[in-house]
Amino acid sequence: MRKSWTWVKWCVLASTVWLTGCGTIGTMGKLETGAAAEAGRMWDRWVDGNGDIAVATTWERKVKAGVTANEVEQVLKQVATERNMKDVGTLPLSKELEARTGQKQKLLTVYSFCTPTTARRMVDFSPHMAAYLPCRISLVEKEDGLWMYTLNMDMMVKMGRQLPSPLKEEARAVRDTIWEMMERGSKGEF
Repeated sequence: MRKSWTWVKWCVLASTVWLTGCGTIGTMGKLETGAAAEAGRMWDRWVDGNGDIAVATTWERKVKAGVTANEVEQVLKQVATERNMKDVGTLPLSKELEARTGQKQKLLTVYSFCTPTTARRMVDFSPHMAAYLPCRISLVEKEDGLWMYTLNMDMMVKMGRQLPSPLKEEARAVRDTIWEMMERGSKGEF
């Protein structure tokens, strides 16, 4: 099945290039190295997720059994401090829902982080990037335990127009910090 999807992907790509002509070809020349490979990974996740765009554009980690929500939170904040990223807020959605309904809710908390200078430079480069600010990691309780979700930061670093230095290195550092938060948070590694 995977082989047939690879063929379909290439047919769609070839059709797109053919239908859009020089604009596509010109744009492709401005992309970061590895953009096509990342687009292919996203396409595969989109297909595997039955067309769910959120599956295609996010990273997820299952939290190791025995690691508590409080431990995940502490690790996220510790990594942020270690990597000079600002903790800009926590949105305890499940607590808000409990207050509104009077009923216990499954855990849903959104943690927000930002590196202000990088955020400013990224928005100066592309104002649309403001929609992605700040970086967020959500902690979600599901039937099989806790899960962490965040945007796929490789989209920002690998799929767009080539970022100029030093923005490219700064964006990579933000990406690596979010990755580390997900890895260490899911394992409760202080």
